[in-house]
Amino acid sequence: VASTVTVSHITTTANTTERKLPIYSVETQEKKIAITFDAAWSAEDTDELLAILKKHNAKATIYAVGDWVDKNPVAVKKFYENGHEIGNHSDSHPSFSKISREEIRKEITSCNDKIKSVTGEAPKTVRAPSGDYDNKSIETSESLGMKMIQWDVDSLDWKLLSVEEMYNRVVNKVQNGTIILFHNGVENTPEALDKILMKLKTDGYE
Repeated sequence: VASTVTVSHITTTANTTERKLPIYSVETQEKKIAITFDAAWSAEDTDELLAILKKHNAKATIYAVGDWVDKNPVAVKKFYENGHEIGNHSDSHPSFSKISREEIRKEITSCNDKIKSVTGEAPKTVRAPSGDYDNKSIETSESLGMKMIQWDVDSLDWKLLSVEEMYNRVVNKVQNGTIILFHNGVENTPEALDKILMKLKTDGYE
């Protein structure tokens, strides 16, 4: 997500403590968006998702949990070899705000090692499990040379929404620089993804 565009880091100040924020979207005048998937469950829809992404000439970032990489190295390799970016989604999906800096570092580096052992390349970006971040998790990511990436449009596919519900939710919220969140291994996601990408392409998004 962050490797091909210039991103700005946003901070806010409350009292004397600076609250750090991850990247939710990218500031750009261009009609470009980022497609991301969090991968922690099954990998049964890998080939279907790859076919849909290829059909629409779309690249995605797959935020893989280390445990999922252990179970699905073939899926990881397929995504990578088809030109999709593999991001870090921690090793075991704990809440980053509830564990120490050292534990966060271990979660990130362990996941990096697993992904690199499959693809030959370590991730450049990390996504906090369940979107649960705090200053120490962002600082730990940055100390490892990695950007933390959130999203500004959530498909809510994990709630098992219908194709139509997902479609309306996503296409009505997308704007330049949007980062969309999907999950693999969810029943209606492939069909919704196909319709969403078709509409966004028609609307001139890349």
